[in-house]
Amino acid sequence: MTAKIIDGKSIGLEIRNEIASQVKKLASEGVVPGLATVLVGNNPASQVYVRNKRKLAVEAGMYSEFHELGPEAKEEELLKLIDRLNGDPKIHGILVQLPLPRHLDERKIIDRLSPDKDVDGLHPMNAGRLVIGTPGFIPCTPFGVMKLLDYMKVKIEGSNAVVIGRSILVGKPVALLLLQRNATVTICHSKSANLSSIVLQADIVIAAVGKSKMVTEEMIKPGATIIDVGINRTLDGKLVGDVDFEGVSRRAGMITPVPGGVGPMTIAMLLQNTLYSTQRRLRSSDYHDNS
Repeated sequence: MTAKIIDGKSIGLEIRNEIASQVKKLASEGVVPGLATVLVGNNPASQVYVRNKRKLAVEAGMYSEFHELGPEAKEEELLKLIDRLNGDPKIHGILVQLPLPRHLDERKIIDRLSPDKDVDGLHPMNAGRLVIGTPGFIPCTPFGVMKLLDYMKVKIEGSNAVVIGRSILVGKPVALLLLQRNATVTICHSKSANLSSIVLQADIVIAAVGKSKMVTEEMIKPGATIIDVGINRTLDGKLVGDVDFEGVSRRAGMITPVPGGVGPMTIAMLLQNTLYSTQRRLRSSDYHDNS
């Protein structure tokens, strides 16, 4: 068996094109979705991520605003910026790029965001909405994982799904999303015993631990769908996932590559959440236009 490649680049492009079409319609009515990105410090990977997000937001026809603070920025300075963006009617979504420099309280910063502009889905109110199953912003990477499964018509209801990793960014939210879709979900982590035997029972495997090639061929049930969220850089500079792509591809039914799998979907879902935020504000009674 040779696994079918799940092409996140082409699926993400299709989604972004649909978003651009909806943004164009909104713009014709005088409303332009606005996304503000905030970068603190000089982390090279974060700089690349933010640049890509801004570029694709503009390509989709959105208003993009970028705020960059130095590595020694004070917490109060960042909180004041967030307060200003929270109150800015041109801005429908705010993304604070993580990780932040160590002297800043990440939780305090995220908590300061307006839940209605938290397009990364990390505010406690949006996390709570996800837990109880009411509408809110879904974290972008788990949202993208679910979109990939749906685009590939993967059967979720009644399936055994194993999520490897329990982070608040990916592991926990994607497990909740799978549970909402009536999958039987197991979350594994660094303390899980008999990891291989657990994963071997899975129809769907979501690998999100940040450990290079830890999921190997013998751990995979023949025909399973493998979503590799991991991004790891080898000593020679090559990007690889949490899954041994070459070996696992021999047993899996479908698999995402790294890069080109989940990554493009994360940005597409950020734009989707920004569009949702704009549409939501349009529907609310206290909406004021951008003029």
